Amino acid sequence: MARSLFDRTLLHLCSLADRVSDMDLSDVLELHDVDSTPHFPALPMIGQEIRKARASHRPVVLLMGAHVIKRGLSRYVIDLMERGFLTHVAGNGACCIHDFELARGGATTESVARYLSEGQFGLWQETGEINDIVNRSISTGLGFGEAIGRELFHGRFPYRSVSILAAGCRLEIPVTIHVGIGQDIIHMHPNFDAAATGVATYRDFLTIAETLRELEGGVVLNFGTAVMGPEIFQKGLSMARNVASQANREIARFTTAVFDLIDIGQDHTREPQKDEASYYFRPFKTLLVRSVQDGGKSYYVRGDHRLTLPALRSLLLQGGEE
Repeated sequence: MARSLFDRTLLHLCSLADRVSDMDLSDVLELHDVDSTPHFPALPMIGQEIRKARASHRPVVLLMGAHVIKRGLSRYVIDLMERGFLTHVAGNGACCIHDFELARGGATTESVARYLSEGQFGLWQETGEINDIVNRSISTGLGFGEAIGRELFHGRFPYRSVSILAAGCRLEIPVTIHVGIGQDIIHMHPNFDAAATGVATYRDFLTIAETLRELEGGVVLNFGTAVMGPEIFQKGLSMARNVASQANREIARFTTAVFDLIDIGQDHTREPQKDEASYYFRPFKTLLVRSVQDGGKSYYVRGDHRLTLPALRSLLLQGGEE
């Protein structure tokens, strides 16, 4: 017997103009707003590996969670893209939502506690425009990130200068969006088409898998994504290695770096045991241990993104621009 399904046409959506947003353009940092002097011992080595990778035309991939945007660091990501230090950016669905809302209206984020209590959390008309764009991507053949990026760059979005997705379109750098259906607010909306989103985000998965085919000598940076980043990297790397092995080629000597707040102990090169809590922190075992065990390097940087990303950029600039 078929189960009863929730009828989304019953939902009442409000305008973003009626929402109290917790972040606006004043929270998006300018490139000179952060004191980048805090010392993180691993950063010089990471910076050196990034410079080496780009000198050899190898990819530098940024896997990022939405808190990179929520900490006001969009201009830092865009600047590193513009300077050639980042060649691929991969985010989750929340990254797209916050990036889109900032570009469209200059404000984003909401009080989950308040609006969940009111039954209004995530139910904002304008944010649902993302669904319309992705639905059209079925006929255009674009992936999720490229479809949104093109719309933001070519459309009438007054604050697109702070959009990472728009920058990807402008610079012709892949910005891929990797969605888990049911995890983002726009999946509640009546105009959400799960099939269209599935196709679009899968195109993005195949895009990053193609990037990883060239990872030998490259770098992968994981900024605050504990599930999406490690999981798409693991699967994409396995696909890339499968194809490489058929051509007697290796993808083994590359660098990974994880930036997060969790204390994972002194030795990040040893996979934790299953009775240790850190075993269940995917970036640890996936990016820092397993993926580099055949000849790569890994680093862990513990700190607030608002400090670590500007500090990394500062080191890269000191070492010369691409």
